[in-house]
Amino acid sequence: MDELDRKIVAMLQADGRASNAKIARGVGVSEGTIRRRLKRLMQEGLITVTAVVEPDKLGFQTEALIGVQVEPNKVDIAASEIVKFHEASQVSLATGAFDIFVWATVKSSEELGTFLKAKIGSVPGVRRTETFVILATPKRGYGVSI
Repeated sequence: MDELDRKIVAMLQADGRASNAKIARGVGVSEGTIRRRLKRLMQEGLITVTAVVEPDKLGFQTEALIGVQVEPNKVDIAASEIVKFHEASQVSLATGAFDIFVWATVKSSEELGTFLKAKIGSVPGVRRTETFVILATPKRGYGVSI
């Protein structure tokens, strides 16, 4: 990824609906160059253009970060089960006190409790969880700033 690619990605991160023409004007190259660069960046899996929803506007009033401790030989199996849950918006394997971190988005604290007990709690190998309820999200970002 060169400097032009970085500028293109930065413009898309600021406005994911920016047209190729707008991006071309912003970085000082032709629209064809932008079209080719974006096609390559997507084909190589370097970027994905996607829509991001604001959970609270859709009635999801509760977000939580859940640390999950798992039996060492079952981390991959547990993660592959957790990613299937629609409440899990992100699942990451990690080092430290927790093996897996799950970002969960649900409609209520009651729904969070059900998710923790009925779903996360039923995953084979899960030993323990610790839940951090998100009070506010002043910045919601996706991806890496480059």
